Amino acid sequence: MAVRRKVIIMGAAGRDFHNFNAFFRGNEDYEVVAFTATQIPNIEGRVYPPILAGEQYPDGIPIVDEKGLSDMVEKKKVDLVVFAYSDVPYEYVMHKCSLVNSRGADFLLMGHNSVSLKSKRPIISICATRTGSGKSPVTRKIAEVLRGLNLKMVVIRHPMPYGDLSKQVWQRFKTHEDLDRQECTIEEREEYAPLIERGVVVYAGVDYGEIIKKAEEEADLILWDGGNNDVPFYESDFHIVVVDPLRAGHELTYYPGETNVLMADLAIISKVDVASFENIEMVEENIKRLNPNAEIIKSRLRLVFKDEDKQMIRGKRVLVIEDGPTVTHGGMGYGAGAEFVQGARGELVDPRPFVTGSLREVFEKYKHLKTVLPAMGYFPEQLRELEKTINSCDCDSVVIGTPVDLRELINIEKPAVKIGYEYADNGELEKMVKKVVKELI
Repeated sequence: MAVRRKVIIMGAAGRDFHNFNAFFRGNEDYEVVAFTATQIPNIEGRVYPPILAGEQYPDGIPIVDEKGLSDMVEKKKVDLVVFAYSDVPYEYVMHKCSLVNSRGADFLLMGHNSVSLKSKRPIISICATRTGSGKSPVTRKIAEVLRGLNLKMVVIRHPMPYGDLSKQVWQRFKTHEDLDRQECTIEEREEYAPLIERGVVVYAGVDYGEIIKKAEEEADLILWDGGNNDVPFYESDFHIVVVDPLRAGHELTYYPGETNVLMADLAIISKVDVASFENIEMVEENIKRLNPNAEIIKSRLRLVFKDEDKQMIRGKRVLVIEDGPTVTHGGMGYGAGAEFVQGARGELVDPRPFVTGSLREVFEKYKHLKTVLPAMGYFPEQLRELEKTINSCDCDSVVIGTPVDLRELINIEKPAVKIGYEYADNGELEKMVKKVVKELI
């Protein structure tokens, strides 16, 4: 019997698990000795459970901190390390490759043909070149168009399984009670809640082979809602990629965002109302050079708020809370909340003197953060730290710029307003979607 190649899969509780399920699970040529974890706090120290790992792994597979990668490659005599997370610059990826190669192991980036799954239903995928590009509003807009066509559709969301993996093999969300019952984190609620409030069923979890079977039972068409700048887990019939001109050039330098552009049927340049003409032009030229066959739409993110909200902010010292992934590993120093405060002529308050616990580590890691507070709530203690930080901050009022209203999850003692943002263009996306649907259904 041939000796199995020993493998470590580097991940962040998402693409890593999918690559294992789609390629390594049940594969007698390989033995996966560990997953490593980064980007998301407190996801290491768990075990990928036997119910997901399969018969080859009766004790499951350990999930360890990526910091121990080098020693583990040598200690476990690892032959192959698979890089399986997203939204990182190319230089970062190659530093990891160099580290692994220096220890004698091969380094692998898995291609779409090895790990993508095929559905019996048509799939429209929505992805991006960076976290925080405006992908979620695009998903909401397309879902709205499809519901207007009386199509049976569901959204399958890129994974965020940060809890008990054995309970998250597949998940179906239809109501807010589902979010509570499955103990969703802030990040999960930010993605799921705006969709279920529009009557859209959302699937997510760990095993996307099982998830697609469940989704196919109730849908004529499926939307894939991507995470970070990752590529879809399924073979897509129409692939949409959102490109951010506020980070012009990143579509060429962040993994795997460039792959998304190369695969795109439609590229949406977002935020054209706030980006410079030069950056918009640069992004458009890069798209055309990479993928001359892709259609291009230019769009805006429309702020949604009440007129009285501006009155509460004008002339006040304001703490802004922004979407966590966008302003942390997404690299943005601000989001919709800060944009609203500046437009309302309020003063942004620096939250750093008031942060506590693990939130201090967030600001130490992401030094570009200065005038906004990321909505971190990956575990209950961190949610309590967020509440304490907000309530101890020396400010007059609070602007919640996250997709979910934090007042439903924590007690905010200061006057607060919730603002949002939605996709806007001149009708091009709706026309495109209706045309595509006519061809697919």
